[in-house]
Amino acid sequence: MASRKRKADEDSDEMSVSPLSSPAASARQLSRPSKKARAGNDMSGRPLPLHRLLETLDSTQLRTVLQKICERHPDIGRDVVTGAPRPSVSSVLQVLGEYQEKLRAAVPFGQSSSDYTYFRVKQPLAALVDAISEFTPQFLPPVEQQANISLQYLDAATKVIHELPDWETQQYRHHKDNAYDEISGAWALVITEAAKKGGGFVLHTGGWDQRLAKHNQQSGGKLEQAINAMATEVGWVGNNQNGPPASGMSDPNSILSQLMNGTYGSPVRVGPW
Repeated sequence: MASRKRKADEDSDEMSVSPLSSPAASARQLSRPSKKARAGNDMSGRPLPLHRLLETLDSTQLRTVLQKICERHPDIGRDVVTGAPRPSVSSVLQVLGEYQEKLRAAVPFGQSSSDYTYFRVKQPLAALVDAISEFTPQFLPPVEQQANISLQYLDAATKVIHELPDWETQQYRHHKDNAYDEISGAWALVITEAAKKGGGFVLHTGGWDQRLAKHNQQSGGKLEQAINAMATEVGWVGNNQNGPPASGMSDPNSILSQLMNGTYGSPVRVGPW
């Protein structure tokens, strides 16, 4: 009995000095992870960061935003004009193609009167003609120094003008007529400047006299200014003994000779007679 009592007393002493009952443990607070505030408690609507907003805009929306900023701040607009790369012929033609698609989409289905059709397509038609008018000076000297690039643009832009609608009513034809007048003057300027460089080598080797003649024929003779410039400049270069002979000048059946003689488009005689 005495040994059992000592055992019980020893166990009681060990319990009295356990960590849980020690003064140091009772004074020390147990650390618990702090509760995070609920997500909804501090959330509120706010604008997107700039880089996230820009990620959501397509090219048309970006152009619209940039244009508005440039209109409000002319200094920024000048920086954009001077800092942006010059447009290429292909990039401009892509833009003109988009205007053409809008014009085609505006054409009413089925049979419609000329007046109704014109007023349906008037806005996209004017937008396309204005775009050609504003893009063209970018490819003329002295802005564009390479005649070959200028001629490539003029060739493509003239094809776009050919595809503009033809109206029976005279008052509706001014869009296409004015476009032909401007593009003809542009052709004349480029031809005149190209003839001054390298003896008009680009004009001689590129077959531009033939291309221009076809454009003039398709336009119904509305590229007269350009035709006159080609005949005058290329003919003058061909008669210059110090320069290379003009293409086709020695051949009376060439397009250039026919242009200068005023016989282009006349019936060709066939047979021994």
